[in-house]
Amino acid sequence: MIQTRLIPSAGGAILFDAACAAQAGSGANEAFAPDWFDPAHWRALGRADASGGGRGGVLRLDAPFGRAVLRHYRRGGLVARLLRDRYLWTGADRSRGFAEFRLLAELAARGLPVPAPIAARYVRDGAFYRADLITREIPQSATLAQLLASGRLDAATAARVGATIAAFHNAGAYHADLNAHNVLLDASTVWLIDFDRGALRTPARAWQQANLARLERSLRKLGAGAAGEAEFERSVRAPLRAAYARELALPLAARRSAA
Repeated sequence: MIQTRLIPSAGGAILFDAACAAQAGSGANEAFAPDWFDPAHWRALGRADASGGGRGGVLRLDAPFGRAVLRHYRRGGLVARLLRDRYLWTGADRSRGFAEFRLLAELAARGLPVPAPIAARYVRDGAFYRADLITREIPQSATLAQLLASGRLDAATAARVGATIAAFHNAGAYHADLNAHNVLLDASTVWLIDFDRGALRTPARAWQQANLARLERSLRKLGAGAAGEAEFERSVRAPLRAAYARELALPLAARRSAA
């Protein structure tokens, strides 16, 4: 259970799990250190490994509170040339890191497979702010994109992914960027990561189907359909969609008993 605390920091604030801070400090009231959001701090300690994910703002950490992932929020698209990592300030609760931290905490509390949030920070810069998020690392896992590249994306794996996405959709969990890089698999679980701009919504077919279509476009872009549309339909899309439909159709009581 996440023990959320909020403390001010230079030019902003930090939202964090007090239990994680206690693991790295001297007790449950230990504050989360601002320099833990600084990549240079971890590199100086020899405890940071660069990750190829996201837009270049991701580090894997060997931290006192365990293996973790530090992500600095960066813009994409044409606006990135102008604003890079700055976002318009509209309040602390709407800052990217705080919003994602709280959403991940809620999804984890509902038993959905997401990386547990450790800490989030914003730093004001006039009318703008910058933001960071630290989450638990999912060990011994690979992205759906990596499985595809190595030839390990088969029908059974696609079905696991479809069933997991349905579980999120049953809970009203909307993922704003559902693509093959944001689906992680380990030996037993399919995880969804990077819930930036995600939300809890009333379940509705329109946004749910748009989510699935976005993932399918991502797989095609990465080469899942290189062997032809018929093969993509047989080995990926059909099993993913079938498992998704079965899970989505199950009553809540049946889903709980199956778990």
